[in-house]
Amino acid sequence: MQTLAKRGLRDYNPRVPTTADLSPLVAAAAELRDAVNRLNFGPPVECVYNPLDYAWAAHEQFLSRYGGGAKRALFLGMNPGPFGMAQVGVPFGEVAAVRDWLRIDAPIGKPANEHPKRPVLGLDCPRSEVSGRRFWGFFAERFSQPEAFFADHFVVNYCPLAFLEETGRNRTPDKLPVAETGPLEAICNAHLAKVVEIVQPEWLVAVGGFAEKKAAEVLGQADVKIGRVLHPSPASPAANRGWAEQAEKQLREQGIWEQSLV
Repeated sequence: MQTLAKRGLRDYNPRVPTTADLSPLVAAAAELRDAVNRLNFGPPVECVYNPLDYAWAAHEQFLSRYGGGAKRALFLGMNPGPFGMAQVGVPFGEVAAVRDWLRIDAPIGKPANEHPKRPVLGLDCPRSEVSGRRFWGFFAERFSQPEAFFADHFVVNYCPLAFLEETGRNRTPDKLPVAETGPLEAICNAHLAKVVEIVQPEWLVAVGGFAEKKAAEVLGQADVKIGRVLHPSPASPAANRGWAEQAEKQLREQGIWEQSLV
C-alpha cells in the first residue's frame, strides 16, 4: 500500500512553503498537495507521482506568473501525463512548450519512489508529450505571447497525481478502485471548487469527457457555463485528424471564443 506522505516526497523540495502569505491559487495548490499526500493506493498501481511535491517550484512559478486575476475561461484537464506535468509540474506540460513558450525555469526534483521505466528528468526530458504539444502549440499559434493567452484564460488539472503500474503503464484516475477514487475525488472536487471561486470564470472548458463529468459534478447550479473541447490525446482517432482546427471550431461554436477575442 502506497502512502505519499510516508514515502518522503516532501523531502525532495526544500522550497515547499506553508499556505501562509501565499497567493490564493498557490495556497489552494499547497492544500491540494498536502491532502493527496495522505492518501493510500494499492496494486496495480506501483508508483504515484505528485509533481506538486518534487516540481513544486515550477508549479508555483506557473501559478504566480499566469494565474493572477479573473479569467473568462478556465480549461480543465484530467491528471498529469508521465511525459508532461509529471516531468515539469505544469498542466499539459510538454517540455519544449513549458521551457520555451511559458518560460518556466524553476528547478525540478524527483519523486522518492521513481519508476525505473518512467524517470523524472524535468526540463531535460527528451520525450515529447503529444497531448501537451498539441494543447500549448494551439494557443502559441493564436496568441503572440503567453501573457496574451493568460489574460483571459487559465489551465488546471482535476487530479494532481500520476499513477504508474509495475510495467510503467500509465493508469488514469478513472481506472482506480472505487475505494481509492472516493477519497481522491472528494479532495479534487474541493480544490476545483476553490479554483473556480478564485478565478471566477465565465466558462469552464473541459478538455475531454472525464473533465466534463467532473466539472458538472462540482459546479452543479453554479453560475459558470460548462463547455468542452476534444481531448488532444493521440489515443483519440478524432484528435489525430486535426485537433487544433476541431478545438477552435468547438470554442467558437459554443461561444467561448468570440470573433473579437481571438
